[in-house]
Amino acid sequence: MKYKVDNGEYPTGKDAVDPKRVKYLKLISKLATFTCVAMYVSYIPQIIDNFTGNPVSPLQPLVAMINGMLWTGYGWFKTYKDWPVIISNVPGVIFGFITVLTVYVH
Repeated sequence: MKYKVDNGEYPTGKDAVDPKRVKYLKLISKLATFTCVAMYVSYIPQIIDNFTGNPVSPLQPLVAMINGMLWTGYGWFKTYKDWPVIISNVPGVIFGFITVLTVYVH
């Protein structure tokens, strides 16, 4: 099965999307992707705390990992892959898992 990828092209002609709106949506997409990745990378201090003998609660990173898995799956299985959603949530799966793992293995 071949997956289609959203190539960022918007309808033209009668169904055209205002170019200003397209530019605005692409900017929001980039900013949201960046801030989501930054949110998940912020688990690094918690991982360090876990390794230094001050384990954090595993609940929030566990829920963040599950949330990241669900959103990544959503972005992957859409008719057109939603790369901003996928890219911004994969770090949540990775860092959430590492944080939860290091709570118990430190």
